[in-house]
Amino acid sequence: MLNGFHPANREFFAREVLDVAPEILGCIIQRTDDDGTVTIRITEVEAYAGDRDPGAHTYRGKTNRNKTMFGAAGHLYCYFTYGMHYALNLVAGQPGQPYGCLIRAGEVMEGADIARSRRESRPRKTPLVDASLARGPGCVAQSLGATLANDGDDLFGGQWKFFVPDDGVVLPHFTGPRVGVSGAGGSATNFPWRYWLADESSVSAYKPGRP
Repeated sequence: MLNGFHPANREFFAREVLDVAPEILGCIIQRTDDDGTVTIRITEVEAYAGDRDPGAHTYRGKTNRNKTMFGAAGHLYCYFTYGMHYALNLVAGQPGQPYGCLIRAGEVMEGADIARSRRESRPRKTPLVDASLARGPGCVAQSLGATLANDGDDLFGGQWKFFVPDDGVVLPHFTGPRVGVSGAGGSATNFPWRYWLADESSVSAYKPGRP
């Protein structure tokens, strides 16, 4: 058990995604596998809301790739993107309501040596600073060792755990347009669905989507 935190329940995720997303900030996701345990405190997320959200993978309906999003809340939707890296979403809402929260960034609280070995699996000119271990969705997934094999994993069983703060207070945060989302879904006015904590060095840089 982590001091100041307790395990979440599935009901935490089985709600409107725009309520869930800001409450995920400051929560902890943890994975224990053969390498050991990596614990990440989440500092940045994005909400995606199915058929009412042109930026969502599920906007046009169910496919073999996104089918996890149509299932029960509290599961992981993992996908491969840009031909380079994996990304992790926490499924929210009710079954058939394909909502999710992309984990964009976090602070590695435990298992930094494991996360670093995964992140530095390819030669680098300079070592990564701690704040960069899980800065960006691909870095989060890599630090946790997540791949497509983890698509559909349950946060409430097996290798994964999710913890929420004991006080239940939503931390002060900023909102803005989602990173790299083009078209209507990238509108800062209509979809300010990126949420991040203030003064956190692990938060990723904003980049607009390409037309």
